[in-house]
Amino acid sequence: MSSADDPHISVLLGPLLRAVAPVSGVWVDGTFGAGGYARGLLAQGAARVIGIDRDPMVFRMAQEWAGEFGDRLTLVEGTFSQLDELAAEPVDGVVLDLGVSSMQLDQAERGFSFLRDGPLDMRMGGEGPSAAELLNTAPEAVIADVLYLFGEERASRRIAKAIVAARPLSRTGELAEIIAGCLPRPKPGQSHPATRAFQAIRIWVNDEFGQLVAGLAAAERALKPGGKLAVVSFHSLEDRIVKRFMQSRSGSAGGGSRHAPEAKQEAPAFTLPFRRAIGPDEAELAANPRSRSALLRVGIRTETPAGQVDPNLLGLPRLSERGQ
Repeated sequence: MSSADDPHISVLLGPLLRAVAPVSGVWVDGTFGAGGYARGLLAQGAARVIGIDRDPMVFRMAQEWAGEFGDRLTLVEGTFSQLDELAAEPVDGVVLDLGVSSMQLDQAERGFSFLRDGPLDMRMGGEGPSAAELLNTAPEAVIADVLYLFGEERASRRIAKAIVAARPLSRTGELAEIIAGCLPRPKPGQSHPATRAFQAIRIWVNDEFGQLVAGLAAAERALKPGGKLAVVSFHSLEDRIVKRFMQSRSGSAGGGSRHAPEAKQEAPAFTLPFRRAIGPDEAELAANPRSRSALLRVGIRTETPAGQVDPNLLGLPRLSERGQ
């Protein structure tokens, strides 16, 4: 994610580069986007960066500048859940930025934005059903589950009922208007009423939570001993998954609960150099208001062989069987 004025400013870039310093060897930028992290890593001393993205559009946009790095920058179309296979070699670092880029939000034809009318798509790549196809065919109860579990939308049932009543839907403007009609008018300074619902539907369309869990496990497999994993998240559900992954894989998860059973103690696969997540400073908040919810977490790979990741330990929001 980046500022509206300059899509090439990556959130928490400075803190991230300081947190993983010194930078050397081969790195994977698993969410290449506008290439901000990749360029930052190359400038700080990475010998090579492998940039992965599921959106082929980002590579067309990168053609204007990627050539200046020669064979130090390799671009690969794919999902970061396969980053160990796509990298095809052990790596010294992995960076994941879980936000949606301004490039995607600002293009009405991609169907991500409730502020710009366009086809109701929301797919980051071209595969799988679109948002329109899912919303026009899913049962009302499933849509309500998606809005509540993936977007923490309290009015999920009311909105789901209105969506089903208005079907078929084909435009983002239609959907945004339906959602806004179910919620109180926002006060000055509050986010658009469709923010949480659009987030939830985008996560559903792209299986973002499933991809995240698989991507964290792939990073564990790909990293050399001493390799660094840096993850930037933008909302509490993402950060909870990243936090619990790093805690569970570093042996610092603590006792279990009825929501997250106690993990079997294994040799730690990561150490955690920072006790807490790193957020934006005042200067970044002033320059880029979109960074206000961003959090950075860092782990350092140990020599312990990669293990299995139990999604039940990570607080992963799960649809009921009716929503699978």
